[in-house]
Amino acid sequence: MAGLINFEDDNEVKQFLDNLGVEYSFQCYKDKDPEGCQRLADYLEGVKKNYESTAQVLKHNCETYGHGESCYKLGAYHITGKGGMAKCLKTAYSCFVRSCSAGGKKSADACHNVGLLAHDGRAMEGAPDLTTARQYYEKACDSGFAPSCFNLSAMFIEGNAKGLQPDMTQALKYANRACELGHVWGCANASRMYKLGDGTEKDEKKAEELKNRAKELHGLQKERQLKFGE
Repeated sequence: MAGLINFEDDNEVKQFLDNLGVEYSFQCYKDKDPEGCQRLADYLEGVKKNYESTAQVLKHNCETYGHGESCYKLGAYHITGKGGMAKCLKTAYSCFVRSCSAGGKKSADACHNVGLLAHDGRAMEGAPDLTTARQYYEKACDSGFAPSCFNLSAMFIEGNAKGLQPDMTQALKYANRACELGHVWGCANASRMYKLGDGTEKDEKKAEELKNRAKELHGLQKERQLKFGE
């Protein structure tokens, strides 16, 4: 049938891929389509393995159009210095903030990364910023990102001398939410809190249910790791 590609023919495949690159470049720079720019970046990264060019397209798409996924990937490039980007946590932080605000499929990941960098403090001016960390963890958790829910739970368990008071009720709330989203340690912590009566009345039945859920999730993780290693 006319138009179909014979993927067993190396020359046909190469021509097909080259044509894709031209098409995506046209979409990005002529049509000024942010999604086209993202497709071009994915093509350059995944097909051509040209990380320097990828970085430049991501930078253009993030700074010109505020494209969420491009800003997220650009932030990741700045974390490691990939593609010739300056290795800079502060710049990565600003990219993740833009991605978090822009929405899209990488928004929750970006919000979580902002939370991590604020919590850690290395991207901030001198010290961790727990208020900002909490704010962005909450955004990610509300979007269903389990690690942010778990981190919020840990924050409320530990508290902090700079103003965040321990709050076991909130800690349990976020541990339960992390567990619902499939986080092993969220389930384990929630189980322990029900067993001890931290942030709630003691509930041995609930504690046992959550303990079993943690075991189940742990088993699934080990199974996936074994399959991946086969």
